[in-house]
Amino acid sequence: MATLNESSSGKAVKGRTKKTTPRVDLTAMVDLMFLLTTFFMLTTSLSNLNAADVAKPDSCENCSMDYPASRTMTVLLGKGHEAVCYMGTAREAVMKITTIKDIQKVISSNKELVARANHNIASKYMLVIIKPTATSKFQDFVDLIDEMKIAGIKSYTIDDENILPEETSFMSANKL
Repeated sequence: MATLNESSSGKAVKGRTKKTTPRVDLTAMVDLMFLLTTFFMLTTSLSNLNAADVAKPDSCENCSMDYPASRTMTVLLGKGHEAVCYMGTAREAVMKITTIKDIQKVISSNKELVARANHNIASKYMLVIIKPTATSKFQDFVDLIDEMKIAGIKSYTIDDENILPEETSFMSANKL
């Protein structure tokens, strides 16, 4: 521990003794601090960043990917932390407006509908198309990707280039 060293050079001056200032040796405390720091650095694990890899395919001019309408859900991100969701094709679908906070309920209910319609066949899982618009916030996009992982969606795609006219008109009519 720390020691208190006093020098013995105090001489009496006119009847009083000279008081010396004590010198504290903190070498042991510094050693202990480094030992504790090293111990905690070696025994704790640093947090790893959980980054999601997003890879978009190369664009091609005459390519079209047809998704099965019976098990495809489309999510359009709008402004004000709101989204538009629908199942199937945009022409025949009933588009619903929901908040990003409540989208987990919509995903879960649609996932159950797809599983029941396909008799719980594992290869017939729900597909999700995420379409961020120009008015959407990046935080909403990240939250939606997190919801995909939480809900256990096996396949989702990001399509910010092919927003259909039906989707655009619905979004503008509802000021999203």
